[in-house]
Amino acid sequence: MARMHTRRRGSSSSDKPVADEAPEWSDVDADAVEARVVELAEQGHDPAAIGLKLRDEGVKGTPVPNVKLVTGKRLTQILEDNDASPEIPEDLRNLMERAVRLREHVRENQQDAQNKRALQNTESKIRRLVNYYRGNKLDEDFKYSYDVAVELLE
Repeated sequence: MARMHTRRRGSSSSDKPVADEAPEWSDVDADAVEARVVELAEQGHDPAAIGLKLRDEGVKGTPVPNVKLVTGKRLTQILEDNDASPEIPEDLRNLMERAVRLREHVRENQQDAQNKRALQNTESKIRRLVNYYRGNKLDEDFKYSYDVAVELLE
């Protein structure tokens, strides 16, 4: 797949190995994994950080290579079932954080044309994602603006 705002092609990467069940060396209980996921979410970690912590630290000392193979549910699905999901999706939140940083940088450095363009591209991606999530994970009347982004990120 090509990049959105450049003329270059996207980078190819390796795929995950095909697996139907958790590895033999990872004998973790599904309920323990779900409890750990909810606990990490309550501590304020986003879904990507939760996945990394489960991979690195594990549950009771045993690493969890793939939450979906152990529990049968995606990590975000576990969070939704336990009412611990973030109020805005993680990818949209990351783009909003980047846009706020860029907006502050452009305000201080008004001649920085590259970052003005980066801000335009980032806000374009945000608007596209808002249209995608509107009605499902965002309110039907949600509209992106810098002020809304700052308010949501506080």
